[in-house]
Amino acid sequence: MKKLLRIREASQILGVSVSTLRRWEKEGKLKPIRVGKERRYDYDKLMEFLGQASDNAVAIYGRVSSADQKKDLERQIEFLRKQVEGKYEKIYEIKDIASGIKEGRKGLLKLIELAKLKKIKAIYITYPDRLTRFGYQYFEEFFNALGVEVISVDGKDMKEPEKELVKDLIEILTSFAGRLYGLRANKIKKAIEELKNE
Repeated sequence: MKKLLRIREASQILGVSVSTLRRWEKEGKLKPIRVGKERRYDYDKLMEFLGQASDNAVAIYGRVSSADQKKDLERQIEFLRKQVEGKYEKIYEIKDIASGIKEGRKGLLKLIELAKLKKIKAIYITYPDRLTRFGYQYFEEFFNALGVEVISVDGKDMKEPEKELVKDLIEILTSFAGRLYGLRANKIKKAIEELKNE
């Protein structure tokens, strides 16, 4: 039995407005099924449509750890733009200002959403550690399973400074210190302060 969706549900899946869906209907781009006066969209047909839409769409993703590295972030994005310009019809530009070990980064979640909705065929990054500091192969396998290739372009000058790695290490130590509920916390805090001073 076909799964039929209302126009609002279909618009959310496709990531477009209801008015865009109505316009596409007039253009013959995506035809709904009429149930009385209401429109219904076949879920499987929407998935096919998303697959077609992703044939020539990619995402470029840049990340830095802190706001004082915004210039580095813009350099990453500009470098990636040059890698993809003229090759694809649609390019999503996704950015994060957050540690590479932080969960729930808005940009990373957006990449996952685009991949799940089959809106992109590839993700371009300058280096694997831009996507994640740890577990890159798991992320790569996850995106591949969704039909999305992760392409790491050698950014050379885009390589991050060592201080970003230190910030990630501090975040890891701070996280573990919190989990120890005070056990040897003073020693760990002292080590973090020493690391910051270094």
